[in-house]
Amino acid sequence: MSIGENIRRLREEKGLTQENIAEAINVSFQAVSSWERDEYKPDVDKLLKLAEVFEVSLSSITEEKKNVFKTKEAIYNWEHMKTYVKTTARNFNMSDTLKAVDYAVEAHEGQRRKKSDTPYIYHPLNMACHALSMGIKEDEVIAAILLHDVVEDCNRTVDELPVGEGAREIVQLLTHEKTADSDREKVMDSYYKAILANPKAALVKCIDRCNNLTTMSWGLSRNRIYRMIMETEKYYPKLLKAIKSTTEYDDASWLLQYQIESMLDIYKRLM
Repeated sequence: MSIGENIRRLREEKGLTQENIAEAINVSFQAVSSWERDEYKPDVDKLLKLAEVFEVSLSSITEEKKNVFKTKEAIYNWEHMKTYVKTTARNFNMSDTLKAVDYAVEAHEGQRRKKSDTPYIYHPLNMACHALSMGIKEDEVIAAILLHDVVEDCNRTVDELPVGEGAREIVQLLTHEKTADSDREKVMDSYYKAILANPKAALVKCIDRCNNLTTMSWGLSRNRIYRMIMETEKYYPKLLKAIKSTTEYDDASWLLQYQIESMLDIYKRLM
């Protein structure tokens, strides 16, 4: 695809008109039309503004791609993952996990992943399957994974959660207050410091970051992707070290480090 075709495709994906784009970047709609017909190419400053409007990388506009790949928002069926988690929980007598599955499904009902039609419950269930596939079958850890966003996103309290104190403590540590740009660094420093003191919470947080990194290309703006990369590089090496120092999580720490650093490298190259 040419630059003009990329601009038209990205505009249509956003549901915007040429007039909308023209107003957003302070040009005439005739200019936008001429770009889409490949009669002229936008100046660099206009390309940067287009990238902000479309919430994509500059290369998504400027690369003249011969092929555009079809992508998908979900790899697995969330109901199949729910069945797998519940079956595993029964086989290993994981009572907190069994209660947490149904509670999380109910709490997140109607919620969707950012800029997606994928049910939000796909995220915690995917994390739980990720943990189980790494051989982690601790009841409080899997239960906390399933419930880790319930307090923050579903107007529930830690005391309401149908699990034991261990899982509740992990969920509490993973729940942070809303932040503004002015106090975000201070809040996040305190947040990650608390998680660092609990290897199980650090484990859940790293699995969470792995999952979020895989979806941020379509769920976050370019600025938010940049912030996610910077935040990951600042806090996660210490979390991974805390996990590695816990003998039973040694294998998981290796896999998580590989997954996190590989995803960061991919995003950096594409941005």
